Amino acid sequence: MTDQKTPPDSNDKASDSPVTTRRGIRSFVLRQGRMTEGQKKAFDRLWSQYGLTREDGMIDPRQVFGRDAVLNLEIGFGMGKSLAEMAEAAPEQDFIGVEVHLPGVGSLLKDVDERGLENVRVYNIDVNDVIDLCLPDACLDQVMIFFPDPWPKKKHHKRRLVQSEFVQRIRHKLRVGGILHLATDWENYAEHMMEVMVEAEGFANTQEDGGYSPRPDTRPITKFEKRGERLGHGVWDLLFYRTN
Repeated sequence: MTDQKTPPDSNDKASDSPVTTRRGIRSFVLRQGRMTEGQKKAFDRLWSQYGLTREDGMIDPRQVFGRDAVLNLEIGFGMGKSLAEMAEAAPEQDFIGVEVHLPGVGSLLKDVDERGLENVRVYNIDVNDVIDLCLPDACLDQVMIFFPDPWPKKKHHKRRLVQSEFVQRIRHKLRVGGILHLATDWENYAEHMMEVMVEAEGFANTQEDGGYSPRPDTRPITKFEKRGERLGHGVWDLLFYRTN
């Protein structure tokens, strides 16, 4: 994880140990891996144009993007394919992505360049810092968390990203009526997410029956998801909106 203008040594070894931050145990481990030559070139060339850092402080999205538009935040965008597809499909909207793993950031920047996108910006820091230090209250129209690490072992459930306290901090960054969109392919995590969201102050389910949502057309289907569907694996989407 870094917010430098140049990437750290790509030979840094990954660590599966839980990493602590000022808010306690993070919900991810740093499996940094090695950037491909294409990802590194994209990062080196494009980060100054599309990258946002902790040192930028509290941003004004209108200044960042040069316009007043619907603003989406994707937390943990992986290799960035879905984020790039969503941004290309909705050029009238703006998108901020957060990802701690440099190969994913490089991959997204390469995709952004190839697609000629101007409506994407990227953070390469812990999402807790983005929420607490970088985003004004009520600035977001939608927050998306797609397929976060499920931490399937019961003793690791405390590391799951979707927890009551985290959801409330997200709530304050959403405008009233703004959407929190969660998706997972782990049924146990889906049940956990639903429990958290049903009890979450200031949120209501977009589904009148109080259940899971059909996948919106705006959420691209990943190759991993398509493979899972062929194998009979389920995917659960939850869409809740901020009520107050």
